[in-house]
Amino acid sequence: MLPPAFLVCALAAVAHASPHHAHKVFESIASPDGWANLGAAPIDHIIPLRIALPQANFAALEEHLYAVSDPAHERYGAHLSKSEVEALVAPHPDSVSAVDAWLLEHGIPDSACTRSPAGDWVSVRVPVPVAERMLDTTFHVWKHTEDGNEIVRTTRYSLPAHLHAHVELVQPTTLFSRVKARRAEARSVGVQARVHDVRGVVAVARSDGTKLTVDAGCNETVTIACIRQFFNIGDYRASGTNGNQIAVAGYSEEYANAKDQQLFYADQLPEALNTTFKYVLVNGGKNGQDYDSDTYAENSDMQTVLGLAFPATGTYYSTGGEGPWIEDSDTRTDTIAPYGAWLDFALAQEKLPQTISTGYESHEQTIPESYAKRVCAGFAQLGARGTSLLVMSGNGGVGDAEGDPRTQSCWTNDGRHKRQFLPSFPASCPFVTAVGSTVFIPEVAAYSSGGGFSNYWSRPSYQGRAVSEYLTTQLRGTYAGLYNPNGRAYPDVAAQSINFRVALYGQLTAAGGGQQATAAFAGLVSLLNDARLAHGKPPLGFLNPFLYSSGLAVFNDITSGNAPGCGTQGFNATEGWDPITGLGTPDFGKLKDLALAF
Repeated sequence: MLPPAFLVCALAAVAHASPHHAHKVFESIASPDGWANLGAAPIDHIIPLRIALPQANFAALEEHLYAVSDPAHERYGAHLSKSEVEALVAPHPDSVSAVDAWLLEHGIPDSACTRSPAGDWVSVRVPVPVAERMLDTTFHVWKHTEDGNEIVRTTRYSLPAHLHAHVELVQPTTLFSRVKARRAEARSVGVQARVHDVRGVVAVARSDGTKLTVDAGCNETVTIACIRQFFNIGDYRASGTNGNQIAVAGYSEEYANAKDQQLFYADQLPEALNTTFKYVLVNGGKNGQDYDSDTYAENSDMQTVLGLAFPATGTYYSTGGEGPWIEDSDTRTDTIAPYGAWLDFALAQEKLPQTISTGYESHEQTIPESYAKRVCAGFAQLGARGTSLLVMSGNGGVGDAEGDPRTQSCWTNDGRHKRQFLPSFPASCPFVTAVGSTVFIPEVAAYSSGGGFSNYWSRPSYQGRAVSEYLTTQLRGTYAGLYNPNGRAYPDVAAQSINFRVALYGQLTAAGGGQQATAAFAGLVSLLNDARLAHGKPPLGFLNPFLYSSGLAVFNDITSGNAPGCGTQGFNATEGWDPITGLGTPDFGKLKDLALAF
């Protein structure tokens, strides 16, 4: 049921004001499937409106981002400060004035507004009658037909015509979401071939013709020692005294558990016993340390990143709330993590971790494009400030993370009901590093590894050569019409993803999925940052321009396996970049030498 409503007296007292600016429809949607309209919203219900103002100089921020992220550029590593980034994304004064005047016309003074540090978001809490007058609409109570969840939304809203150039989005309005966001399911996956002999070692051929030996037992159980072998980390150990930090961003009421972290350390990293990580609560997030809480995914993530990066300082962000969501035929519950709320918090901090891992995914089409692009712009701000953000490419091949990738069918949710591969967000954002999945020795692509091409973003310049070669020499028109060949392609890289030995609910067990690969790769990036910091160099920051240029030749190319979905065999792993394992899996020794060379 709806929470008890209350009045904001100061605003309600002026709610009768009726500005005379002509409104023009800003956004409208069809009546949402699975929701029943129960009638007009209560007049005393409070709506927390968030208004996005255009970021006046984002193009300049993007130029700075690519300059400081490209090893060939003279400004490589000269990351921007918090204030420098905020100056670039701050809205134009005309937009601020126009929106402020509009709010004041409806009795909302500046003192009633909350603004982001850059001023590009304005938040107000208003009663339904005020929101309806502001947006020339009618809000209704909508009830979900399956779980009975009730929300207050509209299917159409307007803004004064002169405001359309000064506002990018206003929410929550047309966004129909469930109470609890769902994290993509983590699961162990099988592949086409597997080595069963767990005695001795296995010699793995690398892309440059060299050999790397890995304990054959890593086919059955992947430990931190196994990952260090897979990545060719050798005996490198982080210093722990140079300010290196790594974090996991968690959502969906899932929590990292301190007791399980100690059990993991006792099992695999005894030198870390009795150390802990920082737990930061964001947007009403909680710290669920009892075993009644959902600890599966975030436990395994924290254990993997700190298992590799120790003794780097670790942080877990527990972010509450939900993100905006549009239902599609495969997504009947809200899968959208509240990235915006976490970004509001993170970007307000003076200092950020150099490496952040997050293992969440949703169909790109289930996220309103305006919201997705604002979130992606926030990720660009992280990169400009020197943070490497690693995200998983997905757990559902070219389609749905919830079903068996081999049998799923995939349809657009734009009214056309067109069969189409379903790109994943946030992996499809060009300002993150998306991590695909491999399994076993020798490594092959995991059949659940997400990959594909965005429908929201065009292919970034750093991918031009690698992806173009794949399209022209490997794919050659296969699946034409099922994907956007001009879109941002993902994943960028890959890592081991199944049978990780972790501690969950007080017991040692196995975990797997794309988020494990992401956490492992994030741990490796943290070690690269540690090496640079130890040599007086800035952190790597946004990785992709480096990976697709200088780093291109030092990845281990994965050429076996495929990721089926949407009633097809999906994409294949093949020579060079491919949309299932990206550039391949990393060789730490070679990447470290490169990272210290500039």
